[in-house]
Amino acid sequence: MTSEKSKSQIKTSDNKNIVIGSILATLIAITPYLFYLYESVPDEKVWNTFLFDYNSGFYESANVGMWVLTGKLIPLYLLFLWFFTCRHWWYHTLLVPIAMYSYQTFDLLNKEVIFFDSGQLIYLIPIMAIIIPSIYLIRARIFNRINEVNKSLEELEEEFKVSPKNFWGKIKEYF
Repeated sequence: MTSEKSKSQIKTSDNKNIVIGSILATLIAITPYLFYLYESVPDEKVWNTFLFDYNSGFYESANVGMWVLTGKLIPLYLLFLWFFTCRHWWYHTLLVPIAMYSYQTFDLLNKEVIFFDSGQLIYLIPIMAIIIPSIYLIRARIFNRINEVNKSLEELEEEFKVSPKNFWGKIKEYF
């Protein structure tokens, strides 16, 4: 009876992993289509839609403005997928490029900025000041355990993996 119940739980877990894996693979596979959505934007200074009006400002063309925006949003999108699905001990380092692309995206949307992607390192320093030492401390802790115990690096990485049960569990882990 117990073995049948555990087999049922394993099968349910495997089915859940297949569904989640399929969704993630689809989200990654559609990125080229998402990137080329800018081609549907007209080559005009002001793009009027039923939801909003977009004034391209510096770019002189809504098409060019959307091309630059998708060039920032697609890597940000992929980094978020990687961050929320990564199970390695170093996954917090992904917050640095996420912060960089987020800053670039907000800077791009700021209509008063003529030259964007400049001076962003100053805004990334506080994030890097927190993440880099904490990653180093985790790494030092792993290597101390390697010296103390006869475990392989893979076994120690498995110890340090954090695996919340769902998406909100992962979000709550950071806040």
